Amino acid sequence: MKSTNTFGIHFIIRLPKQGKGSKALIYARLTINGKRAEISLKQKVDAKAWDNVRGRARGKTAESNKLNSYLERVRTIISDGYYDLIQKRRPVTVDVVKSLFVGVEEETLTLSKLIDYHYEMALGKLAPGTMKNYGTTQRYLHKFLREKLFRNDILLSELNYKFLLDFENYLANHTPKDHQKALHNNGIMKHIERFRKMVNLAVMLDWLPKDPFSSFKKHFDKVQRQSLTDDELTRLSNKDFDIERLGSVRDMFLFSCYTGLAYIDLFELSPDNIITGIDGGLWLYTSRTKTDTNVRVPLLPQAQALMEKYRDNPKAQNKGKLFPVISNQKMNGYLKEIADVCGITKPLTFHIARHTFATTVTLSNGVPIESVSRMLGHTTIRTTQIYAKVIENKLSEDMGRLKERLSVGI
Repeated sequence: MKSTNTFGIHFIIRLPKQGKGSKALIYARLTINGKRAEISLKQKVDAKAWDNVRGRARGKTAESNKLNSYLERVRTIISDGYYDLIQKRRPVTVDVVKSLFVGVEEETLTLSKLIDYHYEMALGKLAPGTMKNYGTTQRYLHKFLREKLFRNDILLSELNYKFLLDFENYLANHTPKDHQKALHNNGIMKHIERFRKMVNLAVMLDWLPKDPFSSFKKHFDKVQRQSLTDDELTRLSNKDFDIERLGSVRDMFLFSCYTGLAYIDLFELSPDNIITGIDGGLWLYTSRTKTDTNVRVPLLPQAQALMEKYRDNPKAQNKGKLFPVISNQKMNGYLKEIADVCGITKPLTFHIARHTFATTVTLSNGVPIESVSRMLGHTTIRTTQIYAKVIENKLSEDMGRLKERLSVGI
């Protein structure tokens, strides 16, 4: 092997994000043939006492001398490893030289190890549905490694911007072999978003010196939130079902239309969640599973009537629930049947009930957006404003009344 490699070591510092007053962390920056890698030395120094040009501590204090001696030892160890590779005619890359210094423990910091550690940390903290979504993202990552990189794993130090672009492209062109649909842009971005959260964990743990996502931009397509119209809601309410399972699914869907509950929150609902509120009426008190935010909803007469209908239902009573709830998958399957029977052409899913509460039931009837946001359990009103954009009928009615007032006396 010809000795045409370029090799350099420079010590740099980085200030932590939490504040200017904190001490800076010291890194060894390796450069080989134009490629860079950084190694956290687990050492700290006052930024004012650091010489950026020379890459060493300033002054002649005992502390500065001790730190500079340590840095020279590091330089020698890394250089010895580099020249040893040259002599043995082995491939010389920044990742190989870095691995020789950091040793086996950090060398085995791989994507699979990060995935396993993230799962361990998230278990019990995230909702089951969220954990299921992370599992799907992780399976896509493993398939990408096998099918495109022909590997079972990859070092975290090898994660870079190109890896992210290649993974995004893989998801965009992936053709499922089972009944699943191909991914659209927003689905791809959700997988990228979950992967980014895993990588952020690696950065915070000092498993990665640099965030490969720092230059990556997500791009979600704007989607129209579907909800039932007044006419569709009336048709659904007035329909009589001979099949009990369809009738009960319709009733639970309607209860969500009048309370704004997501499926998982309806599933957890028990008689203990219904209390007498400050106005003397019945209120629904619960906590959103997704965001762990408190939800307080005064019950409309329609919701109270549905609740009363299932007061003595044996299936609900046996499980201590307010309704005889079944799985979300079965619920959505039955809702497709219900939509066909009621002449509703929209792809009916349980989550449309929550959208219907936000738009048709509340905002369209003049309920302030701040109140709707509280009842939906949103952590920010910006989330609720998405629903406000689709209420064209309400805008037309408001402007019609304004025209009438302005036309008086003309």
